[in-house]
Amino acid sequence: MSNKNYQHFPNEVINELRYYVYRLIDPRNGETFYIGKGKGNRVFDHVKGNIGDDEDSLSEKLFKIYEIKNAGFEVQHVIHRHGMNERTAIEVEAALIDAYPGITNVLNGSGSNDYGTMHVKEIINLYSAKTAEFIHKALIIYVNKSVLEYDLYEATRYAWRLNKEKAEKAEVILSVVQGIIKGVFIAEKWLEATKDNFPNRIDAPGRYGFVGKEADEELKKLYLNKKLPEKFRKRGAANPIRYTW
Repeated sequence: MSNKNYQHFPNEVINELRYYVYRLIDPRNGETFYIGKGKGNRVFDHVKGNIGDDEDSLSEKLFKIYEIKNAGFEVQHVIHRHGMNERTAIEVEAALIDAYPGITNVLNGSGSNDYGTMHVKEIINLYSAKTAEFIHKALIIYVNKSVLEYDLYEATRYAWRLNKEKAEKAEVILSVVQGIIKGVFIAEKWLEATKDNFPNRIDAPGRYGFVGKEADEELKKLYLNKKLPEKFRKRGAANPIRYTW
């Protein structure tokens, strides 16, 4: 029976479900386009496009949902695993996000920044690299996902949900991929993330990007290819932004 006939879970089912992880699927091609976790009727709220949390600011996911509806179809959904506590659900969600590249999740799964999918060489590099020691106010930006689409500078500078006044205090911007510092930049100015300020990029309301340059060689020697200290690599953290001060 098609799951579009169900609009909510009965109360007795919710009590047994506990936390669960689900996939949203485009019925036109069978492709998974979003991974989520939750409890209660969250999956149905998502199918209806009623989830309005921060991650929907860059609403590729919502655009997909509305596109499916406007074409006369209903978003399909699968409960991948249920009966979990929240911590286990976070881990399962992160693993599935890693397993479905190209989905519309804006953020990586919790813990994916440092504990997600890696080649053996990347794991060895992570744990054998020297640890960075910060002598500057550094703004750390994880670019694991966006670096697949843009060069390192473009992936680092756009577009982030952050405190602009605090970001302007950063003396150096560090691009991090899987726990290793791969880029060192200087931000000359921070601007609202709009097409007017950043041609050829999409508008991202409520987010910011910077115009800047690559740091000089002396500064890069301090940080490039070093791994982040453990306190900046906390398991379960999904936010791509860190401040060292």
